Amino acid sequence: MSFKLTYATMFNPPEEMHQRYEAALAELSADLGGRFHLYIDGEDRPAEAYDTRVSPLDRELVLGEFAAADSADVDAAMGAAQVAFKGWRHTPAAERIAIMRRIADLLDEEVYLLAAALTLETGKNRFEALGEAQETADFFRVYADSFEQQGFDHMLPNDPLPDWTSTNRSVMKPYGAWVVIVPFNFPLALAGGPVAAALVTGNTVVLKGASHTPLAGRLLADCLHRAGLPAGVFNYLSGPGSRIGDALVAHPSTAGVTFTGSYEVGMRISRFMVAGRYPRPCIAEMGGKNPCIVTRNADLERAAIGIVRSAFGMGGQKCSALSRLYVHSAVADELIARIKGELGKLNIGDPRQRENWLGPVTTAQAHANYARYAAQLGESAEILHGGRQLDDCGDGYYVEPLLAEASLEHPLWREEMFLPILLLARVDNFEQALELANDTDLGLTAGVYGDQREVNQFLDEIEAGVTYVNRPQGATTGAWPGYQCFGGWKGSGTTGKAIGSFYYLALYQREQSHTIVE
Repeated sequence: MSFKLTYATMFNPPEEMHQRYEAALAELSADLGGRFHLYIDGEDRPAEAYDTRVSPLDRELVLGEFAAADSADVDAAMGAAQVAFKGWRHTPAAERIAIMRRIADLLDEEVYLLAAALTLETGKNRFEALGEAQETADFFRVYADSFEQQGFDHMLPNDPLPDWTSTNRSVMKPYGAWVVIVPFNFPLALAGGPVAAALVTGNTVVLKGASHTPLAGRLLADCLHRAGLPAGVFNYLSGPGSRIGDALVAHPSTAGVTFTGSYEVGMRISRFMVAGRYPRPCIAEMGGKNPCIVTRNADLERAAIGIVRSAFGMGGQKCSALSRLYVHSAVADELIARIKGELGKLNIGDPRQRENWLGPVTTAQAHANYARYAAQLGESAEILHGGRQLDDCGDGYYVEPLLAEASLEHPLWREEMFLPILLLARVDNFEQALELANDTDLGLTAGVYGDQREVNQFLDEIEAGVTYVNRPQGATTGAWPGYQCFGGWKGSGTTGKAIGSFYYLALYQREQSHTIVE
């Protein structure tokens, strides 16, 4: 199919996309309910215990029994990765690059089956699920290309010695056994991206899948196995973070960690990684409380579309989702009307059905949190749309998109709710909006709708790693490998470098200087 899947392009896809997705969904649904093991040292490894997982779109739909790793499994996986490191780091770069591209090709072949699994496991609609599956394949391809192009081996000028030839060289080398810990909301892409980066640069990997969404990681492990990775180079564990996540971070063989998740957990891991006998690298992306500014000069039709897509896509369960909206008072009423009009067009329900745009939230805890936040806003803010848990969509975790106008002193302006809840405030001018947008400890994504002068000031002063301007495809969301880099400032990230950027692969390597006198 010539159609290019990205988050920005798939809102008017060809009919073939729907047909292939639905065929894959039927194929996968026929095989649900089985037992899924760990993957260690090139082989499936049974566990002492298994957890039964059900789908958030229908709690009667059993996805399968998934291995719950323990400390012995952690030791086995880290031991396998440590042993495999010597051979993998000495594998020629061209061979590692070729394997990454082979993985990308295999993921391309499975993209519809992977998307079907993501729908069943996370509750994403087909567009979001297909986007994540294709994004994962693109990560492997983009990082293979980037490593090939950058080289990370540079000759420097010779020392200016009259009687000696003294050559100098900068070489980047991998660290060792790298741990990747992923969240429930993007269990495939946020696994595949760091795994690809770590592997292509010569590290070995132990991947820990999110306990709520372990299927995606297991399917990724199957793909990497088929690609022919040597035993121990990649290993997959599933189970609770409190049991095996902490054990992986603390393991003496862990050379570095990539973590995506909450600010609190990310900061704890980051502090731990620098507190040992010597500091070890921690690449942490820790969420966002993302703002959008709509000025009196904005295209309100474009803004309303982008706001709804960004705040409520995948039920707001994205670290990049819009959660704070600052609107000039002169256009606030019209924008609110347009947003409510867009929300009125959305179908909520079983995401397997083509007509439904918003499926359930992923976890029982998120479902309960929504009710708690809605009640809090009902008491202390004006709810403009939504606020109900929905019982008529089936036995799943369905809720309405919630839009509320709240005072600037409301505590939820500072809490990352990770739900389809958007707070709105009226402002008197652009400068006030920009000050409010920056008034947060987090700085992942931000958007603006305005004229050229306002855009220029926004891009100069906004404190966020990912910015979007006048974008109907998403006010604060929608980065794609090879098109946008993605990373946070302030409390949203530990490195100041972004996924998919020119600088990301360097984070998985350490520099060594070679001076040789002949």
